[in-house]
Amino acid sequence: MKYLAVNSIFLLSSILSFSQSMQPAMYKDVVFNKVIIQKEILYDSNNNIKTKYRQFDFYEPENDSSIKRPLIIWMHGGGFKYGSKNAKEITIWGNEFAQRGYAFAAINYRLSKKNTLFKFKDLVEACYENVDDVKKAILFFKLNATKFNIDTNKIILGGNSAGGVIALQSVYSNSADMQNVIDSNKIIAGTGKYNTENIAAIINFWGAIFNDAWLSRAKVPIVSVHGAKDKTVPIDHKGVAFFGSLAIHKKSDSLHIPNDIKIYESYGHELQKHFNPFFRSNATKKRWKEAAQFAANFLYDNLLKQHN
Repeated sequence: MKYLAVNSIFLLSSILSFSQSMQPAMYKDVVFNKVIIQKEILYDSNNNIKTKYRQFDFYEPENDSSIKRPLIIWMHGGGFKYGSKNAKEITIWGNEFAQRGYAFAAINYRLSKKNTLFKFKDLVEACYENVDDVKKAILFFKLNATKFNIDTNKIILGGNSAGGVIALQSVYSNSADMQNVIDSNKIIAGTGKYNTENIAAIINFWGAIFNDAWLSRAKVPIVSVHGAKDKTVPIDHKGVAFFGSLAIHKKSDSLHIPNDIKIYESYGHELQKHFNPFFRSNATKKRWKEAAQFAANFLYDNLLKQHN
């Protein structure tokens, strides 16, 4: 009888432990069924800039009682010349992260009128302006944290393609760095302070940094997803002006920066077989959702587990 009692207690304990482990974890798993979206909110009203470039859509979980939620500020792709917060992939990620408990702000930023797709200098100039746009958005949310129920110590920058480039430069570069790249068309590290803006982490979906040496300045965690066959933003640094996600991963490891990378070996830009900005298959959308889950797992383990 004693033997049976001991085994029964052990079995009950195991069942309870297993049951607890199966409970969805806030910020990692989907815990909310519905998402509320507020559209076309201004984060800066500079009269010299068209208002559509300084707007955002705000995603938040319905019936969430949290008064301090981690915020993801997301920048869209489009080569610094095209795109907007209304892109299909942005809607998918906004819903994916909001259902896990995040506040998610998909922002517009200034689009360049120059030849950013073929001239590196034009691309860097556009990124330089967009980093300033992101700073304006960060300031807005810090000033309106109570209104949007945001934890200002848990602001995360995220982006895909050009948006990933902006996110990385916003944290790990400074105006001197960017100006050097623009003026000389060479990648030269600046000596000024980096622009972490107290950012808690970076989500980099198939983006890049202009100089991996800049990573030595801070320890802001980076989670990356990239297609191994990406020809638009190459995954590594081999004869190109970018240091892609794999180069960032290797450098971050050497500097002991918390980071992780998910590589899709058979896919290119935007996790497509053949990059097409006008057509996105259901299989591609599934990979986008997988990327969101991978990023959520990383953020939970490295930033949010202790607060859950």
